[in-house]
Amino acid sequence: MAETSGVVEVSRLHTSYVHSAVDDHSRLAYSEVLTDERKETAAGFWERANSFFADHAITVERVLTDNGSCYRSKLFTQTLARAGITHKRTRPYRPQTNGKVERFNRTLLDEWAYLRPYTSNDERTKALADFLHTYNHHRCHTALGGHPPISRINNAAGQYT
Repeated sequence: MAETSGVVEVSRLHTSYVHSAVDDHSRLAYSEVLTDERKETAAGFWERANSFFADHAITVERVLTDNGSCYRSKLFTQTLARAGITHKRTRPYRPQTNGKVERFNRTLLDEWAYLRPYTSNDERTKALADFLHTYNHHRCHTALGGHPPISRINNAAGQYT
C-alpha cells in the first residue's frame, strides 16, 4: 500500500488549457491538454485524474485548487464530494499556496511546452505523454532525495521519511 498524504493540488496553465494534478506526497503528476476551462471540462478532468491516482494506489482525501471559475463551480465541488473528497481553495492572489502544482506548471513550460519549437499544437500535445512518463518515472527531485515520484508509490512503511 502506498504511503500518501491524500492531498492533490490541481491547476491549469491559462494559455494552453493544460489541466494538471500533483500528489502532495509523491509529486506524481497527471496532466491533460483540453479544449477549454469550463466546469464540465474540469469535472471530467478530475474524474480521469482521480482514476489515474487510484491506479497508482493513491487515495485522494483533499484537493487544493486555485480560484479559476471552473474549479469554483458547484459541479466541480459536487464531483469531488461524490468521491468523498474535500475541496479546498487557495487564498486569492496567493499562488504559492498551491506551490507544488505551480512548480510543476513551471517545469511543464520549461521541459515540455517550450523545450523546442513544435510544428503544431497537436505535435506538442502528443509530446506530453513522454514528458509525463519521464517526469514521473525518471526525473530526480531534490525534495524526494534525488528519486523520481514513482519511487514513493510503492513505498514500504517508513522507507522514505
